[in-house]
Amino acid sequence: MKKISLYCVLFLLIPGLQVFSQTSRPDALQRYRAGRDLENQGRMEEANRYYNEAVRICLDEINQDATNMDSYTVLTWALQRQQKYAEVLEWGQRGLRVNSSDYRIIETMGEASFYLNDFAQSLKYMQRYVDSVPQGDRVSVAYFFIGEIYRLQRKYHHADIAYTTAVRLEPNSALWWYRLGTVRESLEDYQPAADAYERAVRLNPNYREAADGLARSRRQLG
Repeated sequence: MKKISLYCVLFLLIPGLQVFSQTSRPDALQRYRAGRDLENQGRMEEANRYYNEAVRICLDEINQDATNMDSYTVLTWALQRQQKYAEVLEWGQRGLRVNSSDYRIIETMGEASFYLNDFAQSLKYMQRYVDSVPQGDRVSVAYFFIGEIYRLQRKYHHADIAYTTAVRLEPNSALWWYRLGTVRESLEDYQPAADAYERAVRLNPNYREAADGLARSRRQLG
């Protein structure tokens, strides 16, 4: 008994034995996050290697368990980063057939639909997301895309509301403030437009388009 107990103690103390048993299974989310970090550094070729590995792992997991929603989610995220939007929709739809309420996938499909210029479908996905999970991690992004759709459709009042919501939730994006400035300028609301452009320039002093918009709006104000 003593020998067995001693063996068990040594097993627990030997570095790496337990860690290996817990981490030997490939982690798709870890690969995805590593790829995203590399992409943010402008190292897209390296990032794609991690995204490809994340895709491979997810496909293996789905082959073993077609009801694993985490696998569908990470798969669509990785494909989205690689701009494989049609594949995002294909796998997203498969995932939603398993669980129609997985709003992580719904939001990603909204983005993919936008980039495929299917604005009507993108708007449906994004509105469904914000209505269902108003505190979701991607709510600010969803409102930004809603604003983009309405701006492109020249529905500037609707776009103003969506962009305003987006910057309220996430106030540190110069692009979002700039877009808000453009729709306000289109509505001839020059003071609010100037305020939005000014926020964009404050966040990014080298943002030439925002600086030009600010100058135009101020000229209109006299």
